[in-house]
Amino acid sequence: MATTENSITPHTLIEKRRSPRAFADKPIAANKLKALFEAARWAPSAMNEQPWRFIYATQEDKEAYERLLSCLAESNQVWAKKAPVLFLSVAKKEYDLNGKPNKHAWHDVGMATANLLLQATELDLHVHLMGGFDAEKARTLLGIAEGFEPVSMGAVGYLGDPDELPENLKQRELAPRQRKPLEELVFKGRWQQK
Repeated sequence: MATTENSITPHTLIEKRRSPRAFADKPIAANKLKALFEAARWAPSAMNEQPWRFIYATQEDKEAYERLLSCLAESNQVWAKKAPVLFLSVAKKEYDLNGKPNKHAWHDVGMATANLLLQATELDLHVHLMGGFDAEKARTLLGIAEGFEPVSMGAVGYLGDPDELPENLKQRELAPRQRKPLEELVFKGRWQQK
């Protein structure tokens, strides 16, 4: 972490993290995959509920991989099919402790997924998360139990060659990263107060 007297910059893992669409044709070692999910396991959660679940498949398990791939929107399948690993995150909708609705479950799944992304970055892997998928199809094809809700899908792999993407996706892949200014996102004391 770079620190000066007047500023502190984000950790290099945060700055380095990207969401590519171009993935290399290179499998991910089992110990690296385990490290991703282990990082997710250590995320904080409301009442330590740990409401996240992950279903993943590697290209080596063609049948399982095709099931996950088929849940994606066609526009995502075009590029995600090259990623060596696909996963679906799932939220448990009620607390174990008292059976009440867990309104923080999706937030907590996001926290676990963020840990997974940072661990991936540390291992020179990249993850592209996708909301473009059919949750009901995933529920059926993957046998997701009652009380659980699909949240998002992800493609995991090593960086590939953007030239292998269709032209419209190649342009997006090569475009500079952009973020809204802090003043648009963070307020002091009350809404939209700077």
